[in-house]
Amino acid sequence: VQLQASGGGLVHSGGSLRLSCATSGFSLDDYVIGWFRQADDDYREGVSCISGSDGHTYYADAVKDRFTISRDKAKNTVYLQMDNLNSEDTSVYYCATGSFCSTMGPVQVLYWSQGTQVTVSS
Repeated sequence: VQLQASGGGLVHSGGSLRLSCATSGFSLDDYVIGWFRQADDDYREGVSCISGSDGHTYYADAVKDRFTISRDKAKNTVYLQMDNLNSEDTSVYYCATGSFCSTMGPVQVLYWSQGTQVTVSS
């Protein structure tokens, strides 16, 4: 099982980025996938999740109505579209698989990706 996160970068406040999580070794139908973020020495915060069976989506309050999680099963890839970014979104972002979803990301995380840095300048 492998997860590879990409798409981070530097963007101005109010801008957009799309993160990708390319997966291999399992089916997107069988596991939930979501995104976490971690700023500096802060705790790793769950951001969003998409369930494997029905594609239902979940979002933390801090990103609801600004971020959109989606998946392309043909490409085994999950995306996080991030709009109207602000400085508080600056973090290293990770994707992860888990057993089930919550509004704070996947629960019972099984595998992690490496991180991708998102920096929002004011």
